[in-house]
Amino acid sequence: MKIRLGYELIYNCPQPTPMLLTLSVHYTRVSDLIILDHIISDPPIPLTAYRDNYGNWCSRIVAPKGRLSLSTDALLRDCGLPDLINLQARQTPVAELPDDTLIFLLGSRYCETDRLSETAWRLFENTPSGWLRVQAICDFVNQHISFGYQHARCTKTAWEVYQEKSGVCRDYAHLAITLCRCMNIPARYCTGYLGDMGTPPPYGVMDFAGWFEAYLDGHWYIFDARNNMPRIGRVLIARGRDAADVPISCSFGPNTLESFMVRTDEVNEACMV
Repeated sequence: MKIRLGYELIYNCPQPTPMLLTLSVHYTRVSDLIILDHIISDPPIPLTAYRDNYGNWCSRIVAPKGRLSLSTDALLRDCGLPDLINLQARQTPVAELPDDTLIFLLGSRYCETDRLSETAWRLFENTPSGWLRVQAICDFVNQHISFGYQHARCTKTAWEVYQEKSGVCRDYAHLAITLCRCMNIPARYCTGYLGDMGTPPPYGVMDFAGWFEAYLDGHWYIFDARNNMPRIGRVLIARGRDAADVPISCSFGPNTLESFMVRTDEVNEACMV
């Protein structure tokens, strides 16, 4: 299958403002791009790129004073298969974990393992280890949180999500990640495109999505506590400890996000020129 994906973000800055952007498709999916997801700016401005500590492709700009549009319109080839399920995947003992997974056991900006450790063990100590434990965590988080954009705020942590029982997809991911880490399962935050392909209507407003990956039996596996079912057409942009590592933009000065649009649609190849 082919997926058309892209975005348009419109900022207004009262003065020239440096920004870091995490908007490019992850390097693991770059070979699937038929039309590349180059960032287009209006007005045109210089852009440089770098690889961050987690392997994500990031960009640097200085937004000019006034209105700035950032957009892309890309085409990607996808296998069309749902997220992989491996019920037999075992939990790796901490002493046997690879060094590069250990950071994803620790607390981070939005994932306070210290505050939720006792709760996690009370809830999940008696669940089967491995895949079934992570799925039990996803089931709990999915039922515990009421979804709604009115519940979103950029400072909300996993502890606050647990207490308030409301949030958006990133909040589902943060709480599930934290509970996994408390149970000695490395877990990392993911952001990217996730359309409504393969799901029944009605469809909501499109947005960037947040999910997570858990390290089991030598592999990183996708889990999605918000949707809590295998999905198709998932396109990764970036991974990190939590959302603080992968914001779509990080600005170093005042600005207003005036408009925000995300697109991810399956392309009917019969209609392609």
